[in-house]
Amino acid sequence: MADKVVPVSRLLDERGLGAFQIKLLIWSFFIVLIDGYDIAAIAFAAPSLVREWALKPGALGPVFSASLVGILIGSALFGWIGDRYGRKAALVWSNLLFGVFTLAAAYASNLDQMFWLRLLAGLGIGGVIPNVVAINAESAPRKLRATLAIIAVGCVPIGGAIPGFVTAALVPQYGWQILFLIGGIVPIVIAIAAQIGMPESIKYMTLHESQRGKMERLITAISPGYPLSPNAKFAIEDEQQFPGFNPAYLFRQGLAVITPLLWLLFALNLMGYFFLLSWTPTLMTAAKLPPTTVAVAGASLQVGGTVGALLLCWWLQRHRFLAIAIMFAIAVPVVGSIGFAGLTSQAALLTATFFAGFLVLGIQSGINVVGALIYPTSLRANGSGWQLGIGRIGSIVGPLMGALFVGMPVQQLYMWSALPFVAGAVVCFAIHRLNTVRLAAHPELVRAQ
Repeated sequence: MADKVVPVSRLLDERGLGAFQIKLLIWSFFIVLIDGYDIAAIAFAAPSLVREWALKPGALGPVFSASLVGILIGSALFGWIGDRYGRKAALVWSNLLFGVFTLAAAYASNLDQMFWLRLLAGLGIGGVIPNVVAINAESAPRKLRATLAIIAVGCVPIGGAIPGFVTAALVPQYGWQILFLIGGIVPIVIAIAAQIGMPESIKYMTLHESQRGKMERLITAISPGYPLSPNAKFAIEDEQQFPGFNPAYLFRQGLAVITPLLWLLFALNLMGYFFLLSWTPTLMTAAKLPPTTVAVAGASLQVGGTVGALLLCWWLQRHRFLAIAIMFAIAVPVVGSIGFAGLTSQAALLTATFFAGFLVLGIQSGINVVGALIYPTSLRANGSGWQLGIGRIGSIVGPLMGALFVGMPVQQLYMWSALPFVAGAVVCFAIHRLNTVRLAAHPELVRAQ
């Protein structure tokens, strides 16, 4: 006899990892790859812009922060769009948006033009991570929710490493413009292809009657032979949903303190992360290191981030905020050592930047996912968007602080840049303790995470 209520979460758990989840991971890989590329492209173009436009290095601070201001707004905006109109729609439109304005940046001729084009591109860039996290976590069996989402967003740093290799291989011949030509054309192509071939989040479709036809076909595909009645109601039985998109819902059910602490945690890690991302190529160039070494050091930072996210995903799945707090603590001496390593040898610099990326970008992949999983499906992209959006205040401050202290000896500068990770360790451990108490008081929430 066909069920009148179809328990979607139970079906996902029973089916386990299958072709649908693998397909989503493949799409997510290409989407986050170009997202990471476009975030990092300006940092690798910076040394060429300084020479070609006769700039002082500190003049680039506002340009570094411009896309981050756009991301601040775009994360919350596209998080809302994802919850309202679907994760797929949000990802397609965000890619189109940042693709168009990144392509236009290849033709910028001064700082003002570059500032505004990076700001507008940032609106689209901000929409990627909240919706990639949501679409993968919501389509996974419970035991793999965090793992699959971390694998998906963990590839962002690979994209961030590619501009380093493009800089070393192509910029000497084609100029800095090639960085933005690649970063503009590729996301437009991906967006068009995703509109045709990318699936939607299973749980998003569950909550929207307009998706019923697709949902019926999907249930048949993931669970062949399941008795599906014509008037069956699809339900996410292990989550309490909320009727609207009001941010006030992000403070319910024991989240009144945890949500603002999560925003602070994102701000602290993004402050340190974007200082490293934005200023490492410029600072190492100023320290008289060869351009190839500078480019490879920047790429090493990004590659380390992907390795960190992928190697630690099972640990992060199991220990969540406690694991991330430990990573914050270890990041402090590692980040502080980069300046000394850069003046010691190329091997020391590449080692230090690799492990700094392993920890700092690994932390970011972890909190992107673990933070989003605190919220139910109806609010997940919105909650994740607010975390990333408010957190971008830190990412704006990081590059600007670098511009203020750029004259400081590079060894001291990197030691000071480790301070946000000290605070991050404390805040993350506090979130771990508060969430442990929250789940003990609301045991019905445990399965939803």
